Amino acid sequence: MDVRNVVWWIRTVLTVFLSLDIDLVFVMGGQSEVEKHLAEGKRLLQEGQLSDALYHYAAAVDGDPSNYLTYFKRAAVYLAMGQTKKALPDLTSSIYLKPDFLQARVERASTLLKIGKLDDAVADYTELATGSSSMAVDAQTTLAAIPNIKTSVEMAEALINKHDYRSAVERLGEAIEFCPWDVHLRELRAQCYEAIGMLQSAISDIKMMSRLVHDNTDAFHRMSLLYYHMGEAEDSLREIRECLRLDPDHKVCFPFYKKVKKLDKQLRTASEMIQNQDYSGAVTKLETILTTDELSEALILHCSVNLCHCHSKLKNLKEGEEWCGKVLEVEPESIDALCDRAELYIRHQMYEEAVKDYQTANSIEDHPNKVNEGLERAQRLLKQSQKRDYYKILGVSRTASKGEINKSYRKLAQQWHPDTYDGEDRAKAEKMFYDIAAAKEVLTDPELREKFDNGEDPLDHEAQNQNPWGQHGGPFGHGHGFTFKFKWQ
Repeated sequence: MDVRNVVWWIRTVLTVFLSLDIDLVFVMGGQSEVEKHLAEGKRLLQEGQLSDALYHYAAAVDGDPSNYLTYFKRAAVYLAMGQTKKALPDLTSSIYLKPDFLQARVERASTLLKIGKLDDAVADYTELATGSSSMAVDAQTTLAAIPNIKTSVEMAEALINKHDYRSAVERLGEAIEFCPWDVHLRELRAQCYEAIGMLQSAISDIKMMSRLVHDNTDAFHRMSLLYYHMGEAEDSLREIRECLRLDPDHKVCFPFYKKVKKLDKQLRTASEMIQNQDYSGAVTKLETILTTDELSEALILHCSVNLCHCHSKLKNLKEGEEWCGKVLEVEPESIDALCDRAELYIRHQMYEEAVKDYQTANSIEDHPNKVNEGLERAQRLLKQSQKRDYYKILGVSRTASKGEINKSYRKLAQQWHPDTYDGEDRAKAEKMFYDIAAAKEVLTDPELREKFDNGEDPLDHEAQNQNPWGQHGGPFGHGHGFTFKFKWQ
């Protein structure tokens, strides 16, 4: 219910409260049962129990069918419950019993306008406008607006015939501002919104239609379908359940319910696997989801985004590039896909590619801080790789264990140790031996390795020194707090 309707509802209820004290004038004189029903109806209405209040007001009407106020009060409850078709006869009865009862005529005129019965509304507003009450000015203003409302509707219908749905939406909006309970106008605008891909807006109009038309299973089915096409399985399931609540054996809603329920469960399972870092299990589950018949494009994209993420975490270069690429073909500005692919490239030491993806993500408006941080790290790693890469020096991957690092170090240290090197270029052997020792020192120290993995070389100041040994003075020297210890076994 929009703001205008909420304000109107409050005003209607307040009108009822303001007239409650008058009831006693009509219910005194032996009509104790009617009096009890009116009192109980008032209490329940104040507590917001509309259905129960309606029961007592209906009993009051039955007990005293000549009381114009009981009809008016029941009409107010009907309106608060959105049951305009039932409210109008009560308002008419109230006016028939007391033709000068302005409040009832105002509410009937307003209700007729809101549901789009413009010609009928004109009759009531004309009656109000010709009177001497304070409501005359407002009635005259509304009467002047009604021709414009009719024009907006006619123009909207003409634009729809020309398939100019965006312009039609604007015209329909002008009419709906005055006629928010007109089901026909809501239906036309929902169709226009669907035609231009504004599905959430279409759902808002259909949601209002579900309130205006009772037992509207078609509305709930349509909303479920739209949410499904938007990739919102949980919302789709909620709406289709509302359809089945009205009709448990609905021939269209029931089979769709089974499909969406299964899909929602699979998506939840995949999401939980990702949260628990079970990326392999998530990949299997997501691939299963993609075999679902008539899967919406939004759900395919949702699965693709998650497969891109999972393969990035699993360091699967080929699969990761494939799924991230599929996402970016459909949604070139998908920050998640760009960042996941960039991280995948970093894990495979493809720093230039990583920088490029992060730069693309950085050019997108309102990008999160992780993009700036990722770009800075990728640039540091690229710069670092152009100098000294300890992983490459030892010939190990970035995910190598400490044992793998020590094993590679021992093998290379034997090969390049200056005392055992049998080649002619002793200077090269000394430099290689120093680099191997430096790599081992950094990569076997958790703190230093973390700095290096983030693009910061803890020995960078030494590498930039013209003397390959820096301030160490040789492969066995000490400097800046680092000591290289060589073990052959």
